[in-house]
Amino acid sequence: AVRAVPAYRPYAAPAYHAPAVVAAPAYHAPAVVAAPAYHAPVAVAHAPAPEPYDPNPHYTFNYDVHDAHTGDVKSQSESREGDVVHGSYSLVEPDGTRRIVEYTADPHNGFNAVVHKEPAAHPVPAYAPAPVVAKVA
Repeated sequence: AVRAVPAYRPYAAPAYHAPAVVAAPAYHAPAVVAAPAYHAPVAVAHAPAPEPYDPNPHYTFNYDVHDAHTGDVKSQSESREGDVVHGSYSLVEPDGTRRIVEYTADPHNGFNAVVHKEPAAHPVPAYAPAPVVAKVA
């Protein structure tokens, strides 16, 4: 019978390496820095610019919002001639009705507003939870 003989290899002893030489850290004296000098703030006199005065002011503005994404629908318009202001604004309430406010303001009568309500353009659907039905055996 033929028998295989294992092959032997020579064994090498572990190699020794000396640790790397590292220089010790060098410490230096901190740099000399002058302390900050604080001075009193300098007072600067500024004369306020006089605001122009208009004894008879006039303006007109208006805007409309119709946001289909959020359902926000509103508008406003206003005009002023001297000390008399006329204006109106409207908005759609959560129930779908439209509120319109017309107002005037002047030094003699003060502020006066008249409120109108228009019915909803489309009926607002009423949502209710489905009834709970339980079968009794």
